[in-house]
This record gives sequence, C-alpha cells and structure tokens, in this order.
Amino acid sequence: MKLQDIDFLIIGATKSATTWLQQSLQQDPNIYMPAPELHYFSRYYDRGDEWYLSNFEGSKDQRLVGEKSNSYLDTEGAAERIKQKLPKALLIAQLRNPIERAYSDYCMLYRRGEVDRDIARYLDPRSGAGGRFLNGGLYFQQLQAYLDRFPAEQILVVLYEDMKIDASAQLDRVRKFMKIANDLPLRPLDKKVKDKAEPVINPTLRRLLRPFKPMVAPFRKSAGFKKLRSIAAAEVQYAPLSGELRARMSDFYATEIEKLGTIVGRDLNGWLRNGSVQQ
Repeated sequence: MKLQDIDFLIIGATKSATTWLQQSLQQDPNIYMPAPELHYFSRYYDRGDEWYLSNFEGSKDQRLVGEKSNSYLDTEGAAERIKQKLPKALLIAQLRNPIERAYSDYCMLYRRGEVDRDIARYLDPRSGAGGRFLNGGLYFQQLQAYLDRFPAEQILVVLYEDMKIDASAQLDRVRKFMKIANDLPLRPLDKKVKDKAEPVINPTLRRLLRPFKPMVAPFRKSAGFKKLRSIAAAEVQYAPLSGELRARMSDFYATEIEKLGTIVGRDLNGWLRNGSVQQ
C-alpha cells in the first residue's frame, strides 16, 4: 500500500452526518474505508506515513480506497499536508447549517460532560467567537484553503439538508463524483448514527465519575455494569437554542454564508432564516 493508492477523503464537517456517509459508502464492495477516523493530516501527522498506511491493510485490489476524518476541514495546516501527500485525491465535504451544526456539537459535548448548561458562553459570538463551536462553521474560509491547493473538479461539496430530503440522491451524487457505476444501488442508512435523544448518564454525574473511569473499565461489558448504567441513564435535557441567540449567530455567519454560496452555486441564505436551503 502506497500513499498514491489513497483515492478519496471525506474531510468534514463535524456534526454534518459524515459518519452516515462513510457507513453508507462502506456497503459498496467497490470501496474500502477503515472504520475509525484516522485524523492523520490534522492531529497525528507526527506518527508518520507508515502508521497511516497501516490502517489500510485490509484493502484489496480493484477497489477505491479512502477514509473519513472530519477534522481535516477545520484544522489549520491539514489542507497543505494533504496537498503534499495526496495531490490527486478526491475530496468530499458534507456541510450543515452552521447554526444547527454548532448547537449539535455543543449538545454532543454536553452529553459527555465536557461543557456546562451556559450555552451562551459557547455559542454567543460575543463570548464564544474563536472557539470550537462557532469556528467549526466557517466553511468558506475552510474550503478556500483547499480550493487554493486543489483543482475544483477534485472537490465535491454536499449538504446535510439535501441528505435529509433525499438520502439516496445524495449518495448517488457522491458515487458519481467518485466515478463508481450505479449498477449496484446502495440503500442509505435509515437511522441516525449518533442520536442525541439516546439516554445517557447525566452529564454532571459523568464529570463526577470521570476519575473512576479507569477502575471500572474492565467491567464495562459485564451484565451488572450494563444493568446499573440502564438504571442511571436518562434522556438528556439540553439547554435550548433561544431565538435571540440564534439571531446573533445568524449575524455572525451571514457574510460567510454569502461567500460560501458563490462557491457551491446555491442560495444558502435560508440557513439564516428557517434552516433550509433552496434546491
């Protein structure tokens, strides 16, 4: 396996159903993708090419080979590293309304007990600008780093909202971009890969129990542990995204969304109004 054998990358964005896209593509026998996100060009570049390629040892001849790491889109330097190592790779960016994306990302970290209920602290541009949640939706700036380095025909931008409307059409568009014949129709995954409504341990309790995590790790798969967890788990009550906060976020993203629309050839201003986009 050599670097030039890597045919494509799904580069992001976070919380935009990229795992759904990956798992849908993995049903195609013409495609090979390792299951975990490798984050090589963003977080683990110091591990070297040999480590990276070792994750593709299950690939076989006559198949397209790729991987999905949603950190490639918003990590500074990732685009340049990919250009240096994989200059001919096809790049797929699945984007989502940045307001909804930021809120979903906040909810994910709240479930994990990594953030508190003070949602404005993280999502209000007056206090949260420059942080993970708001920066993750600066798609125009992120894509520009790739457009500066790759021909436009090597980059496909697809939208989460289109996937919600017609998942099969979205998947067919990706496969066409990858030049995969559609003689084997794929059935997209018909459920969420990560559902924020799934019951979990209360985030506050998770933070309190975090120091004991290594001690209970050996028992996580036992019936007793699973029983205790099911008793303690409940649907999480997230802090709501108020109309006032949404309006501030809309103002923050307005110029960025206008510029993004020129790249993808779509009117995306519906993201700021009602969350939808024009076809």
